[in-house]
Amino acid sequence: MHLKPSENTNLYGMNSFFNEIINLYIKKKMPNKILLSGKKGLGKSTLAYHIINYILSSDENNKYDINNLKINEDNRSFKLLQNKSHPNFYLIDLIDEKKNIEVNQIREMIKFTNKSSFNNAPKFILIDNIENLNKNSVNALLKIIEEPNDNLFFILINNIEKKILPTLKSRCLTFKINFTFNETVNVTNQLLNNNLFEIINHDLINYYTTPGEIINLINFSNEKKIDLKEYTLTPLLTLLIENKDFKKNILVRNLLISFIELFFLKKYSLNINKNSLLEIYNNFLIRVYNTQKYNLDEESLFLEFKTKLLNG
Repeated sequence: MHLKPSENTNLYGMNSFFNEIINLYIKKKMPNKILLSGKKGLGKSTLAYHIINYILSSDENNKYDINNLKINEDNRSFKLLQNKSHPNFYLIDLIDEKKNIEVNQIREMIKFTNKSSFNNAPKFILIDNIENLNKNSVNALLKIIEEPNDNLFFILINNIEKKILPTLKSRCLTFKINFTFNETVNVTNQLLNNNLFEIINHDLINYYTTPGEIINLINFSNEKKIDLKEYTLTPLLTLLIENKDFKKNILVRNLLISFIELFFLKKYSLNINKNSLLEIYNNFLIRVYNTQKYNLDEESLFLEFKTKLLNG
């Protein structure tokens, strides 16, 4: 299952956020700068695309299905977005193999904002992964969002694993998005059209996991022919470290780190000397952060974890 947010015509678990923002729009009170903030994999980008489609398709045939929170695939706006040719929509995101959203991407977006709106309809700028804006990009963005053109809306997506500059956050109306564990299970079951626990061993489920992370795990297991019902945490961690897929696949790297966090959580609940374990865990997270920030070799770090803690 590999649905991109722009292709996901169903919206699950986001009813309250969708309705609140749409009601603001209907009352002509929707702010022109909205920040959707929460863990990666919750469906924040999918929510943004549904809000945008509801507004852009409002005067079209086959408009957004408000009763079922569903995008009609036959509406014009959905088709144009799939073809990356909608005149009133602009997307900024990380470019492949880049670590930051660069200032040139913001400058190109500014050119788009200065063009006339098609049919006098609202224009939307969607910026995903805004925590990856570099300093120059943030400064360029701040200039345009201070006083945006009429009928121009910015929707910013922030994955809270990394902080964003307060100067940017303070200019937006922030919606903090999170799911309870039961909500995560319900949303995942709807996405899979199946019972999650018939696919994955209970030992692999983290109470802080998001639906997107679970879907990524299932996609990876299908690709590698791994039976997730048969694997418990320690054997799966060993497999992920030894096969070294994390070196060439960022999704596998993120899965590995999530499972290592789960390993520490389980150890913490059973360990008498909790302070000592917390110190080891915090030091590990710092080292993970530094290897990514300074482009260091992560393989030795994961092998050290396997030798000293996983098999210790």
